[in-house]
Amino acid sequence: MTHLKKLISQHKDKVIKIRRDLHRIPELGFQEQKTSSYVADYLHKEGLRVHTGIAMYGVAGLLSGDNGGPTVMIRSELDALPLKESTGLPFASTHDHIMHACGHDGHMAMVLGAATILNTMKSSLNGHVKFVFQPAEESLGGAKPMIDAGVLEDPTVDFSLGCHIWPDIPFGCIGVKSGPLMAAMDRFDLHIIGRGGHGAMPDLSIDALEVGTQVVSALQRITSRHTSPLNPTVVTIGSFHSGTTYNIIPGEAHLMGTTRTFDPAVWHAWSERIDKIVRGVCHSMDAEYRLEYVQGYPPLINDEELAAVAEECAKQVVGARSVVIPERTMGSEDMSFFLEKTKGCFCFLGVGQKGGFPLHNPAFDFNEDILLVGIELYCRIVLALLR
Repeated sequence: MTHLKKLISQHKDKVIKIRRDLHRIPELGFQEQKTSSYVADYLHKEGLRVHTGIAMYGVAGLLSGDNGGPTVMIRSELDALPLKESTGLPFASTHDHIMHACGHDGHMAMVLGAATILNTMKSSLNGHVKFVFQPAEESLGGAKPMIDAGVLEDPTVDFSLGCHIWPDIPFGCIGVKSGPLMAAMDRFDLHIIGRGGHGAMPDLSIDALEVGTQVVSALQRITSRHTSPLNPTVVTIGSFHSGTTYNIIPGEAHLMGTTRTFDPAVWHAWSERIDKIVRGVCHSMDAEYRLEYVQGYPPLINDEELAAVAEECAKQVVGARSVVIPERTMGSEDMSFFLEKTKGCFCFLGVGQKGGFPLHNPAFDFNEDILLVGIELYCRIVLALLR
């Protein structure tokens, strides 16, 4: 398969140009008009059957082989982050306070590059390849609306693939792991209503700030006392606002938090458990509350069989020594919705290097040679599934 490496390398300049073009025009979730148009135009020029406007700005391009068979989906994200870029790159963002700081520009370039390569091989494909570009991974989640709009149908998707550029893995390595890889993510907003009063007369008040501190303490015990220590979970209160000055007991408090778990059963139980704890604390302290719990992304769980295929293909791309089993992460990804519906695998592409910056940092950048690694991995997995 040295022919494949050579073919991909011939498109290196084109792939890098795609990445840089898209890096210049980052857009926030469900606002990806320019990005979506760029992707759709490219797929049209490749001669694919293109469907646009899926869940607002989602795009799907279909490549059909000369023979019938299953359908493999390769997915990328379209959106960027609300950050002011500080890379100093000549192709830096032209949109103020918006930046591709999570590698989505690279992800799109890899999927478009894979579309070009696989298009030259369609006569040997026994099936279809669907190239899917989803909006709003970083915010409200565009995967589920795309599924609801039918992106996994016509033809029905059997396998789904995705890759994420990953600074926690050394450059040039590929991380493949079966089973849970990324955590489920939920968020909640809590308003505690007490009765404000004079700081010198606490007995005449219901101190919402004090109730809030007790709620925070009680919620931390979910992890330490209500879940197995062998099952990692996180409950984080990231925002707590209450009070205005030193001598007024606050009558209200506002808290915001997030939960994380790899266990689907725990994920489905979060809402009821948190409401029960908040209700108990508030009742005991004579306060009232309003809790809005928003279930976000499910845990990302790779299919065992497809992960094995991806691992073997990864060895062909970078060699066995550079294929690693990545650590599970409490970060989340709405690729998980696709993996709930299909046999799927999500891999990490290592871009870690000395002096590099983490994801979601305004100075984040990566060595663009990794794009060729990602394209080859996609192509090898597709060929393994459709030949």
